[in-house]
Amino acid sequence: MPQDDFYTKTRAGLSALLRQWRSLGQADADQLALILAETARVAKLGTPDATPSGATLEQWSQDEHGDIPLWAPRTAVFLLNQMPARPTPQSEAEACAWAYCWLRNRSFDSLQAAQDALPAHLKAPLEDALEAAWRDQQGLRLA
Repeated sequence: MPQDDFYTKTRAGLSALLRQWRSLGQADADQLALILAETARVAKLGTPDATPSGATLEQWSQDEHGDIPLWAPRTAVFLLNQMPARPTPQSEAEACAWAYCWLRNRSFDSLQAAQDALPAHLKAPLEDALEAAWRDQQGLRLA
């Protein structure tokens, strides 16, 4: 399997999403982990078995090939999209992870509907990644 395929990029970008959430969050690591877990539960983006510690969140945000539970980056995207700072992906891998989580967080009938629903500041940075995520999702590879 080529190392530049969508799945590989997405897996590598999940930790980058968590790094961005940690860098922009205005709390210590334990509080950010709590916010992430509670938001996942309330917004129905996942059901963490337990609230992770700040150290666990740090580990997830540094491990590009580890076993990060998908509720964590999905919730990070949910929260990043609401920030007034209007953060954007910082790499191609992070854009792939962001697009993947965007599609997993909501139900869209078409690629166009998914693109139209993006916040304005993310339309250009996620254009190619969202198309790749849509193709991958339609193939049910990551679903």
